Amino acid sequence: MTVRIAMWSGPRNISTAMMRSFENRADCRVIDEPFYAAYLARTGLDHPMRAAVLEFQPQNWAEVVAGLDALDGPLVYEKHMTHHMLPGFGLDWSAGRANAFLIRDPAEVLASYTVKRAAVTLDDIGVVRQRELFEREADRLGRAPPVVQGADVLADPRGMLQALCAALGIGFDAAMLSWPAGRRDSDGVWAPAWYDAVERSTGFEAPREREAPTLPDELRRIAEAARPHYEALRAHRLSPA
Repeated sequence: MTVRIAMWSGPRNISTAMMRSFENRADCRVIDEPFYAAYLARTGLDHPMRAAVLEFQPQNWAEVVAGLDALDGPLVYEKHMTHHMLPGFGLDWSAGRANAFLIRDPAEVLASYTVKRAAVTLDDIGVVRQRELFEREADRLGRAPPVVQGADVLADPRGMLQALCAALGIGFDAAMLSWPAGRRDSDGVWAPAWYDAVERSTGFEAPREREAPTLPDELRRIAEAARPHYEALRAHRLSPA
């Protein structure tokens, strides 16, 4: 039987590092943002390497789901961006996954996102949609699904990964704590535009002490609009094992 994990994150979190962590398990295969092309095709948005992404993946959400369901192995880890799940994209398939949610303070997300892409909206950072997906899954389960704060993983990788694995109903593997540097065949075609830091990494780096980012007014308004949704998720975050 294949255990399928869907990890729901917004952009500019440690989502790719988490994918690296799971991929370093001998029993796990990973899939990187499978709905990205479908999202770009539906929205018409101009993202870095847009044409390559559209060629790389199916552009129909149902075809994406069929491809996900065809993946086998003991453990399959799906890295999903919440903002990719547009209205009209079906979600019934997610009931066949162990769903978890990876969060980051929206001010930090925005400060990082605008380094890569100048224009940004509330929808682009996916926090509102993340809360909607969380509440949908909580209603289905009758309890809160696992929520992981990226900064908590960086501060205590072993403790947080042990807690996450327990919440997902799988065993912890110490191989998740480090990985070889470099690109992976499993990385999305967009890796050259977004993955420079994670390609240099060999594990979770301890968080650096820094002041809260100072945002221009337009971004500050977006952060303030996102904060209640982030805080609602943060209230359920896991503690280290």
